[in-house]
Amino acid sequence: MFEGIEFLNKELFWLLLLLPLAIVWYIFKNKQQTAELKISSLKGFKVTSSWLPKFKHFLFALRLIALALIITAIARPRTVDVSTKTKTTRGIDIVMAIDVSASMLAKDLKPNRLEALKNVASEFIKGRPNDRIGLVEYAGESYTKTPITSDKSIVLRSLQEIRYNNIIEGGTAIGMGLATAVNRLKDSKAKSKVIILLTDGVNNSGSINPKIASELAVEFGIKTYTIGLGTNGMALSPIAIKQNGQFQYGRVKVEIDETLLKEIAQVTGGKYFRATNNKKLAEIYDEINKLEKTEIEEFKFYNYEEKFRMFVWIAGILLLFELLLRITIFRSFI
Repeated sequence: MFEGIEFLNKELFWLLLLLPLAIVWYIFKNKQQTAELKISSLKGFKVTSSWLPKFKHFLFALRLIALALIITAIARPRTVDVSTKTKTTRGIDIVMAIDVSASMLAKDLKPNRLEALKNVASEFIKGRPNDRIGLVEYAGESYTKTPITSDKSIVLRSLQEIRYNNIIEGGTAIGMGLATAVNRLKDSKAKSKVIILLTDGVNNSGSINPKIASELAVEFGIKTYTIGLGTNGMALSPIAIKQNGQFQYGRVKVEIDETLLKEIAQVTGGKYFRATNNKKLAEIYDEINKLEKTEIEEFKFYNYEEKFRMFVWIAGILLLFELLLRITIFRSFI
């Protein structure tokens, strides 16, 4: 009966404590009003039984029920229908520039650097439902994998399709990867524009200097977070291709141009991170997620429907029914 109903004045339910007191008072008064006559014998009297004198207590019960209903009514029962409307007041456009050179197949992260990145980046994308995201791949050259879009299913599918391939020129062109990402964001009307640039090496190819690319990012108001991916020391990395087309792995020294990545992040107002294992990589993306929050304005509309009238009507009917019984059937007994 009370499912989905709230009471505005719950404290008035304390008045229900009056009901037990009323019952005690009724029992006490009923004994005082009952006349007693002591006689030695009932012989000579005609004994008749009637249910009316016993049923008169029903009238008091009606009054108690009516009183309980009135207390419930003044406690203001009502239903609440809440509708919510959200408005994104500050959207963020994000481009993830991902190094897909052969060294990204190194196995210092599990199962390898590239797959570990894809797993973490997928969760990051799923956690940004109100932002537009794009993907850029780069090795010795760069290209746009996915333009910035609000359709997360497209971005996630494109991310999972990223593979190492020998079609892209070998090497690590950090400057070109950054410049391509800037090109995707330069015409964006978003209030905030962000690049997440990830690499596991040093800039050793490409026609664009990383410092020039970072200056372009500054010119277009684009913040860049840089991530150096790879353990400290040596890592099991591809060193050659066998005749069957599979990679031959060997221990290779991990070289990351941290000085360059720190400079790019500092100049553009971003931050540099170093991911040496899967856990650290996940923590980095989680921190970026917290740093770049989309502001959302939420509007709630409340529609209240009062339910006290039903209780008042029932209480009134019970009191009227009691009154009719008192002036008709029970008139001779009360």
